[in-house]
Amino acid sequence: STMEETDREAVATAVQRVAGMLQRPDQLDKVEQYRRREARKKASVEARLKVQSYQVMWRTLNLTGNEELRKNHLHIMFREVAACFLVLLLSCIYFFWILIAVFYFFFFFFFAVVSVPEIVRETQDLIERGELLQAHRKLVDLECSRDNLMYEQYRMDSKNTHDMNLIHTYFGDMQKLSEELAKQLWMVVQRSLVTVRRDPTLLVSVVRIIDREEKTDRRMLDRKKQTGFIPPGRPKKWKEKMFNILERTVSTRIEGTQADTRESDKMWLVRHLEIIRKYVLDDLLVAKTLLEQCFPPHYDIFNKLLNMYHQALSTRMQELAAEDLEANEIVSLLSWVLNTYKSTEMMGNSELSPEVDVNSLDPLISQNVVDQLLSKYMSTLTSNIIGWLRKALETDKKDWIKETEPEADQDGYYQTTLPAIVFQMFEQNLQVAAQINEDLKTKVLLLCLQQMNSFLTRYKDEAQLYKEEHLKNRQYPHCYVQYMIAVINNCQTFKESIISLKRKYLKTEMEDTLSSSHTSMDATLDIIAKEGCSSLLDEVFIDLEPHLNELMTRKWLMGSNAVGTICVTVEDYFNDFAKIKKPYKKTMTIEAHRRVVVEYIRAIMLKRISFKNAEERKEGAERMIKEAEQFRFLFKKLAAGSGEDTEGLCDIIEAIAEVIKLTDPSLLYLEVSTLVSKYPDIRDDHIAALLTVRGDASRDMKQTIIETLDQGTSQPNPNYVPIFKEITVPTLTVPKLLK
Repeated sequence: STMEETDREAVATAVQRVAGMLQRPDQLDKVEQYRRREARKKASVEARLKVQSYQVMWRTLNLTGNEELRKNHLHIMFREVAACFLVLLLSCIYFFWILIAVFYFFFFFFFAVVSVPEIVRETQDLIERGELLQAHRKLVDLECSRDNLMYEQYRMDSKNTHDMNLIHTYFGDMQKLSEELAKQLWMVVQRSLVTVRRDPTLLVSVVRIIDREEKTDRRMLDRKKQTGFIPPGRPKKWKEKMFNILERTVSTRIEGTQADTRESDKMWLVRHLEIIRKYVLDDLLVAKTLLEQCFPPHYDIFNKLLNMYHQALSTRMQELAAEDLEANEIVSLLSWVLNTYKSTEMMGNSELSPEVDVNSLDPLISQNVVDQLLSKYMSTLTSNIIGWLRKALETDKKDWIKETEPEADQDGYYQTTLPAIVFQMFEQNLQVAAQINEDLKTKVLLLCLQQMNSFLTRYKDEAQLYKEEHLKNRQYPHCYVQYMIAVINNCQTFKESIISLKRKYLKTEMEDTLSSSHTSMDATLDIIAKEGCSSLLDEVFIDLEPHLNELMTRKWLMGSNAVGTICVTVEDYFNDFAKIKKPYKKTMTIEAHRRVVVEYIRAIMLKRISFKNAEERKEGAERMIKEAEQFRFLFKKLAAGSGEDTEGLCDIIEAIAEVIKLTDPSLLYLEVSTLVSKYPDIRDDHIAALLTVRGDASRDMKQTIIETLDQGTSQPNPNYVPIFKEITVPTLTVPKLLK
């Protein structure tokens, strides 16, 4: 039939047209495009056919004259026409978009080929001249053109990467421009604290550029949520990069302040910390007064910088804490971290308030690290103090053998530098510890006094060795007496210094914890001083020995000047002993007086002489009384100003002289009993020796007197200090005398 033939012809024509369209393999990619084109042609033909059919139908209806039928067909026609009109309208809109695309293509072609290279060159020149704001405006124009073209291309055909890449390539130099501009911005940001003082306008321009880019980033991200499209290179995140660069700049500034090392300068850490303090304070003051005005308020630039500096300082302090620091360096670091950082010299500066609240700042290093450093400090300090004390004593010992006298203080008392060196060292360490906190100061004081206790024991031993070495050869050292006086005086200085140190650095409530230690040190110092005084008196009595040996001999009775020589020798020594500090000088005078009297009585008890008659007894007794007076005068002179009553010692010599002087033997018992009642420590052998020296008492008389005295009671003076117990009587001669 005719319809079938028409269909076959249409199919054959269609096959021929498709074959003509698909002659090459690359045309397969355009199948969808061809299909849409043919669909549009088909729709257009169908619309024309419908219009023609409506015209025929309208003429036919007019000829029939049936009004009802005509109305129905007219209604149907209107609906069909409206549908056709809608199809036509959509086709027009589609055509309009094609026109826009064509316009953009031609505009893009002209702009890319003719304008882009020129604008790129202009922008490059502006960047090089430092006109960053103008350069950025041109860059923005370029980016807008590229982004709009890419967006339209994306809307028309989002899968067409070829055209997208073509546009991107055309604007390739623009990306380099953006990077070059960014490089200039970051250079200004790095030097922002300097730039804000010299050229604040430049910094403001940089911040405006960054802020505009930040707004563009937000706009592009919002469009991506709606359309799925975002231009290449977005988001730039320049604000985030700016803060990262500021953070790196702050870290570099903190790290770069270390100009020296321990090898080149022992004070390297102190200098390093002081430079950090100055830089950070200066930078924050500039940030607060100038920098804040160059940034939008929502950037919160000051607080951001404050946090950056705090973090950079924390990192640096932890690095320093991890190093192998010496004791003084540990203290410098801890003092800076715990005190200086929050003080008015730094973060507590009044010009930084109220923005900076020191109470809200986190610690620069953890308490654990602080405790480790303190523990290391105490350990190092302990070994250092032991070493310093040992070295100080060795140095002092070298002075003891000098040929020159020791120095005297302002009052003329001999001394060595040892106490001053020791307590200066203690004082320095306590002052250093006080910089950190009260607790460490107390610990250091306890450590100092503890080591002082051990040191004084060594000092005592060394003084004893000094004495023993001298006794081996009394010509050496040349200034033995003077340096032994200095050692004695040092004991008093040590005592005073310990009290002073405790008063200055120890809280009252802590006194009890140190009382036993203090008592122990005082006792050791008293022993050193006492032994020193004793060794000096030994020196005196070694020189007096030949003269003491003359006492109570025939030579002495005949008129020897032994006591005169003894007095001159003692006085001569005491001219040196005048350089001994109170109370040791007073003690020494009393002891010298006592020993002279003891030696004199010992000479009597040695029975070197036995008086032959009353005349000799009288002469000997008077000489004894006279010599007792000489001693009394001498020691009153030596004890001048001490207020010490030492006359009682010489009274013993006079009391013995009275026993010897007695002319009536029948009263001898009474005289001896008076002597014994005054000095109850007199033993039988003392009485026997005394009667032997008297020379007129028979064996029976001695026995009777001694036996009778043993039965009696005594009433001694309560102030009497026993003296006879120190005096021994040669035993070999006692039996002979009693026979």
